Amino acid sequence: MLCGLSYTIGCRGLARSMNGKTCLVTGATHGVGLATATALAARGARVLLHGRDADLGQSLAARISSTTGNPAVRFVRADFMHLEEVRELAEELARLPRLDVLVNNAALMEGARRRCTAEGYDATFGVNHLAPFLLTNLLLPKLEQCAPARVVVVASEAHRRAGWLDFDDLMNARVGPLRAYARSKLANLLFVRALAKRLRDRGVTVNGAHPGLVASGLFRSRPRGLRFLLSTVVRPFMRSPLHGARTSIYLATAPEIEGASGGYYRDCRRLEPSAAARCDEAAAHLWSESVRLTALARV
Repeated sequence: MLCGLSYTIGCRGLARSMNGKTCLVTGATHGVGLATATALAARGARVLLHGRDADLGQSLAARISSTTGNPAVRFVRADFMHLEEVRELAEELARLPRLDVLVNNAALMEGARRRCTAEGYDATFGVNHLAPFLLTNLLLPKLEQCAPARVVVVASEAHRRAGWLDFDDLMNARVGPLRAYARSKLANLLFVRALAKRLRDRGVTVNGAHPGLVASGLFRSRPRGLRFLLSTVVRPFMRSPLHGARTSIYLATAPEIEGASGGYYRDCRRLEPSAAARCDEAAAHLWSESVRLTALARV
């Protein structure tokens, strides 16, 4: 009962109506993204449910519409392993009448076998950072047109395990999958920091969210032994996707944070990220590298 429970999980602002708002949630066919999309639909928003499996996505969009009584839910497809598909998605969404909220939720955690994106970039860095970096920048004109608008970036407390971002190894050639994931979450927060500065006085806010350790599909590519450990010993201590989504929902809807930008939130409360995530020099350097790697027009 996703939409029913979402009103009672303990965050202020969660019951705010989103009638008339259009929200895009990336990575919304599983876990936290699906819970976020359903909760926003329950509040009356027009919801764009993003994923890469069209059959699954269309089925879930229909199910959300039926569950919430909101007919304005539709699926949009793009594989974040291909930046060209990110561009095509942005071009499609630019034709929308409006876009009020972008929730950058899509993420992956690689297994033992390292993969690369279509552009030859490390998959973890590419999907978790470069794809949302590109999509957000391409959609900024539409978001600004609909100001006040909000961008939510789903990061993680895992960023604290990354140390400082290694610009000599952005493609994670010298680290394992867990460290690569932590680095990508640090990149998410550096992106939040840099983007918030650029968007000052432009009517669009951006904030990062930590969902907690959630029982979701994120760990499905982990080694069998670790998956067994997570599903037996650790699972009782893991949050449900709905519980994990509550901070994203809060940042997308809460009236009391209207205008707040550049923050990092856990359990709907702002907290300080690591020193590495607060480094303006690293944020600026990452922005410059991301512009180069995505071939984004200078912004």
